[in-house]
Amino acid sequence: MTALVVAVSLLIGVTLGILGGGGSILTVPILVYLVGQETKEAIATSLFIVGVTSLAALIPHARAHRVRWRTGLLFGAFSMAGAYAGGRVAEYIPGTVLLIAFALMMLATAYAMLRKQRDGAKKARLARGDLPLKHIAVEGLVVGAVTGLVGSGGGFLVVPALAILGGLPMGIAVGTSLLVIAMKSFAGLAGHLSGVSIDWGIATTVTVAAVIGSLIGARLAGRIPQDALRKAFGWFVVVMGFFVLAQQLDTAVWTHPATWAVLGAVGTVAVATRMRRRSRAFHPRPMVGAGAGARQGASSKWRKNACLQGRAGWG
Repeated sequence: MTALVVAVSLLIGVTLGILGGGGSILTVPILVYLVGQETKEAIATSLFIVGVTSLAALIPHARAHRVRWRTGLLFGAFSMAGAYAGGRVAEYIPGTVLLIAFALMMLATAYAMLRKQRDGAKKARLARGDLPLKHIAVEGLVVGAVTGLVGSGGGFLVVPALAILGGLPMGIAVGTSLLVIAMKSFAGLAGHLSGVSIDWGIATTVTVAAVIGSLIGARLAGRIPQDALRKAFGWFVVVMGFFVLAQQLDTAVWTHPATWAVLGAVGTVAVATRMRRRSRAFHPRPMVGAGAGARQGASSKWRKNACLQGRAGWG
């Protein structure tokens, strides 16, 4: 069992080093289902493991200039406030509810990873500099609160927030997220320690293995296609999310017709949304605004040239 825990702990570090997230999504289920810890103890331990591992993975990214320090420090500061508050609130919430919330967060972040990113002028503009302070404050507080509440390092929330909403390049978003994860993981841990004790022997063993994996992952970060890796791990997170839900929810819930009706409705909406996007991609809307003006200008130019040619012919 120890060998299996160490092997999977290496995977935790590798995913953190490559993707800038994913450590806690693996850490909490490992501590609960493989080590046998209670939910709240596992959540607090995972925050320590992910925090230390993120710091180790941050060093190679910083040397490669893939960290946006101002954005990371501000985002981390606001996230720490949210994480500490979430950690204190988690003390009054049953462990089963926390794991269900954790699984739902896994599915939501997997969707964010799997959906196709859109390029735009805002993204290109923000990629050249730091994010606006108001965006950093709102996103940092929300992500931090979720981190402290369910024991997640939040990388799968931070990276989409920085890359998709903030417009940072993927490589810089990954490196910057590690700084944010470390800051708010320790803040969330401080909130949990008021009501939970940690088995430091297990925490140290998993952390050492995860740090080694994070150094390996950081070296591989620039060599593996990020899109393909993000999609593969996104589907893995979907499987893990449904696994955690299956373990926590009663059998009667899964066999109830209402459950399958809701799942069917969600699946139908997802398929319809995807088909609509594909239809728009194959049949784009007619250009308006600047495009229409360009066509009108081209048409006027064509008429002018035709008129000149006619005059030349008559002359």
